[in-house]
Amino acid sequence: MENSLRFSPSSLNEAGCFKLLELPSDICKLLDDSSTLRLTIKGQPGEDAVLCTNDKTYSLRSVILSNSVLVVTAPPDTSDALDFDAESVVIRDQISEILEVTPTIPKLHKLASLLRGKDYNEEDEELNDEDEDHSKFTYADAKRLVQASEIELERGIKDRRILDINGDLRRIAPNYLSHIIELILTSLVSLSLPHERAPVEELCTCLADQHEVPRVVSRQILSWFGSIQDGHWKMDVDNVIREAGLSLLRNRKRDPIPTPDLLSAWQAMVGDKFSSAADLKLLAGNYLVSPARSGDSESLTYFPRSELPLDPVARFNDLFLTRNRWKDEDIAPFLTDIAVDSKERDKLLLKYARVVTGSQGIWYTARTTI
Repeated sequence: MENSLRFSPSSLNEAGCFKLLELPSDICKLLDDSSTLRLTIKGQPGEDAVLCTNDKTYSLRSVILSNSVLVVTAPPDTSDALDFDAESVVIRDQISEILEVTPTIPKLHKLASLLRGKDYNEEDEELNDEDEDHSKFTYADAKRLVQASEIELERGIKDRRILDINGDLRRIAPNYLSHIIELILTSLVSLSLPHERAPVEELCTCLADQHEVPRVVSRQILSWFGSIQDGHWKMDVDNVIREAGLSLLRNRKRDPIPTPDLLSAWQAMVGDKFSSAADLKLLAGNYLVSPARSGDSESLTYFPRSELPLDPVARFNDLFLTRNRWKDEDIAPFLTDIAVDSKERDKLLLKYARVVTGSQGIWYTARTTI
């Protein structure tokens, strides 16, 4: 069959209107398996665009093609195309690049700047619905401005301890959060409630009546640190114990604390029932270890990865300025939030660090090109 090749009468206006997207196999599978899948491109002016599915974020990178691709269609149904015959093929555009789609971490760090100055603490106990709308930062605002899938955004809001107060997103002050965690633990004991199945209403009533913690706050905090089902709360023990330990580290700022002292204070804070769960592994990525000196024990210094740059070059710069060499098990926790998986983390290490093998094993040092 022969076709005549013609340029569209609107080719000048349509030039550059078409983009060729190369989808990875996991998105193609989703397209085949789901009729409800939505692909959303997100990005504000000055930001690199990302592609979001329901639960993942992908970067978009332009790749030049060695051969151009023509976008062709049947003749358009317009008066300008009356002289086209039925076998005509119309050239609508010429593409010389494709958009490559690769998994990336969601840009959740933007939440910190968007919520700056909006911390919620115990001084904000009077909750009302009369706040002016223009002062609020809502979930819809976060969904529009933050480059992340909806599931990743929901998880990021939870992990960053962000409350929804009458439609206004506000990050709870860390000291206030640790205070409420202590109150929850003591209330479980005083009310003789099982942490595996504590009645939510009874626990929230206790926190409201005896400690003036608003129900809208306590219920959200319970959902952060466990699961709520059929009116009962099942506590995520590791998550609660981790938050308690972080509060002790955080309060010392950059002042080292001997490991035995931290563990002792930590166990006392969570009570006898959960003291055995206080394990330093829960705090990985939030502290540095200072080796023990003669007659002393090792000390820990608060050093949270959440305060490190997200850009890999800047992240490795900061890490190697802090320490000139790292063991794999020590540096790995500080890379989990800039790599989508362990394979990408290992690629970052190969790219930005140099491997040195010594008598004490394998160490990573800075490359001179950083």
